[in-house]
Amino acid sequence: MSSVRNDALISAVHVASTGSAAQHKEHRNGSRLPSLVWALTSQSWIKVPINVYVFVHRDGLVLFDTGLDAAIGTNPGYVSNPIVRFFLHRLFRLRIGPGETLGAGLKALGYAARDIRKAIISHLHFDHVGGIGEIPNAELLVSADEWRTLSAPHPERKFVFCEHIELPGARWRQIEFSPTDDPLFAPFGGRHDVMGDGSMVLLPTPGHTPGSVSMLVRANNWPPLLFVGDLTYEEALLMNDQPPGTGDPAQLRSSFAKVRGLKARLPEMMILPTHDNSAADTLATLTLP
Repeated sequence: MSSVRNDALISAVHVASTGSAAQHKEHRNGSRLPSLVWALTSQSWIKVPINVYVFVHRDGLVLFDTGLDAAIGTNPGYVSNPIVRFFLHRLFRLRIGPGETLGAGLKALGYAARDIRKAIISHLHFDHVGGIGEIPNAELLVSADEWRTLSAPHPERKFVFCEHIELPGARWRQIEFSPTDDPLFAPFGGRHDVMGDGSMVLLPTPGHTPGSVSMLVRANNWPPLLFVGDLTYEEALLMNDQPPGTGDPAQLRSSFAKVRGLKARLPEMMILPTHDNSAADTLATLTLP
């Protein structure tokens, strides 16, 4: 875990882990092989963290993603569809250690899960929504395009598990993106200001899923930070226009180009994927002037 501090609207950014996984090299770096082939045959695995980002905003605590639910490692029936369960274990080797729940991670940082005001969900895959049951007071923000996945046929085949998303009492809010003339955001077709002060701006970045979002965070004294979920797994892959092994390649490349355009306007911007092994080190490099 590491943090960044300043005296602006956002006083700290932390990264916490809710476990780790191993994914195939072809999954992370892309492959010319069909995904079914490498998922069943590849023996090359890369360990990755299941990160959650925590922001201390003047108006309350905000999360970007909520990580894994520890029950997925202990409940054999957590994934109810046996075919999906079969493929899940061939795509990911999940590891959740003692104390790697979202609540424990927040406690280690000095915060309480009940104090989370908002949680931004980059997309609805199980390893990004697993902690929503631990933050009952939080408003859960998801793009309207992503939410429509729940009513599509067989969302579980895309690792979207409705029974672990539509929890009783969960405070979901679907967001739409407002048109903007701001040259930073116009190429994305819209934006959503999370806190109403410009410090956290959501942008549509489809490709990994149809409704995936990224969040640009700007505050005094440190460079802009773009949290991209699973749009890419490493900044270098995005900058080299190298999509991962899953998702819609055309949409991914379109979103990649928009993010590269944003970085051209904000050269110091750091790109932080959710499963980035270097995320903690990246945040640790940010210091007060």
